[in-house]
Amino acid sequence: MNGSEVVVVTGFGPFRQFLVNPSWKAAQALKVVGLGQRTDIYIKEVPVSYVKTQQIIAEIWQTLKPKFAVHLGLARGSRVIILEQTAKNSRYRDKDVCGFCPESHCCVEGGPEKLDSVINMRAVFKEFKPGGMDVIYSRDAGRYLCDFAYYCSLYHGQRRAALIHVPSSGSLTSADRLVPLLQSLIQSMLDQLEDPSDRQPQ
Repeated sequence: MNGSEVVVVTGFGPFRQFLVNPSWKAAQALKVVGLGQRTDIYIKEVPVSYVKTQQIIAEIWQTLKPKFAVHLGLARGSRVIILEQTAKNSRYRDKDVCGFCPESHCCVEGGPEKLDSVINMRAVFKEFKPGGMDVIYSRDAGRYLCDFAYYCSLYHGQRRAALIHVPSSGSLTSADRLVPLLQSLIQSMLDQLEDPSDRQPQ
């Protein structure tokens, strides 16, 4: 693999009633359809565990040095795709699947309180909005493992990461609808990464 052209896509492991997490199924499907000839996709399942998430995300950036990382998470109760702009560092109080919560309640002790992706998610959202696509923009990723993973990735990857929440209900849970839309969204992000002039002010 050419390191400059690797895009990492992660999904989460089992969580509550989801024995196979829809975010991981989506990551696997993206690997199959790809992101174009010049891009290699590396996929990784991330356990719903604070400790393992920290280790895996740091390792991805240190060893693979990807061009970009896309973290797929599950938005319980949502029927739409949510593009997350911002990750928060503190106030993680909900226990993970191991019954653990960081003592400091932080992702990175001493890190900035919030980090934004280099990608202007609002611009990506606006690009897809006219088509009536089921996509919304958010600056609050929820203070659980999705938000936690996103912050760790933005921190280690010089903010070259995205968090996309996939829906848990509705028509977009169909792979036939979800996967092509995710593919288009990620390609739009990669285009913006190539040409920063595409970024509109937030």
